Amino acid sequence: MSARQKKFSGTKQVQEHLRLDTTRLHHYLTENVEGYNGPVEVREFKGGQSNPTYQLITPEKKYVLRRKPPGELMPSAHQVDREYRVMHQLHPTGFPVPQTYVLCGDENIVGTMFYVMEMVEGRIHWDMSLPEETPETRAAIYDAVIQTLVHLQNINYREIGLEGFGKTTDYMARQIHRWSKIYVASETSKIPLMDQLNTWLPKHIPESQDVCVIHGDYRLDNMILHPQEARVIAVLDWELSTLGHPLGDFVYNTAPWIIPAIDERVSSLEGLDLPALGIPTEEQYIARYCELRGISEVPDLDFYRAYNVWRLACIYQGIIKRVQDGTAANTEAPKTTDIVAQFAERAWSFAARTMHG
Repeated sequence: MSARQKKFSGTKQVQEHLRLDTTRLHHYLTENVEGYNGPVEVREFKGGQSNPTYQLITPEKKYVLRRKPPGELMPSAHQVDREYRVMHQLHPTGFPVPQTYVLCGDENIVGTMFYVMEMVEGRIHWDMSLPEETPETRAAIYDAVIQTLVHLQNINYREIGLEGFGKTTDYMARQIHRWSKIYVASETSKIPLMDQLNTWLPKHIPESQDVCVIHGDYRLDNMILHPQEARVIAVLDWELSTLGHPLGDFVYNTAPWIIPAIDERVSSLEGLDLPALGIPTEEQYIARYCELRGISEVPDLDFYRAYNVWRLACIYQGIIKRVQDGTAANTEAPKTTDIVAQFAERAWSFAARTMHG
């Protein structure tokens, strides 16, 4: 098992600052979740950096609880109610998401807003190189991931009750504005290239108004695969979901091909012999996406690469700030900004390519 797989797989005892009042929770679930029968034992999932996620074990069934973290939070972050809504609307369409049971806005139950959903049993891969799989299975898994994304992008958001789930114009401008604000608010040391990107990106947004449901963090370790088959049976972690441009999700999904390989904190494909592993090259993956979407090419690729690597840098900076403030959900979260600086450098290299052809 790879270091990254070992670090993030499975559950652990709940950290002190994330403990729940199980008696209060048990009473709430008894009244609000059909078929729930306690008592309940609570474990914390090791993976996930943002919203604390718990396994609820009862004599008959396992559930999953996701909550906002305790403490002072960034405005517009940790929106578990949005997660709940998008999964609740997608589930009846046959798109692979867990069934949702209840959303609770009463902060007296566990301390913050939370929701409860089904526990989907399967495999989560934390290492993008899929070291435990054969080349044939790796190829099939990557194809399942891209097919599932195209399935999501083909769903008509109006028809499933997600009109108003996000604005339908200026998606990239709003995202850049939002992540710049989050970055500045969570800055712990000066990184000049991040400031440069904060200025450059809003001035170079491509014109396009395609709109679909956006996951916002569409990557392999946010999916549960079937226990034996190369098939996605649940897409998780919809905290950043909205309506927006399909390339926001797609180019973010290609991040493992374009981000620097740092250590087990980051799952990168850089430097690996992809054909020998059975993993598509970035070019092959892009071609498969175009084939499935029925388009001839992905336009403005270097802009979207620059944006997505920059956005990852902003996300890591937010995590580092939460570590310093003592509110991070994951004890393995990065603590120093070297990772942000390296991502900024890579993002700027893509921005420079758009300027120099």
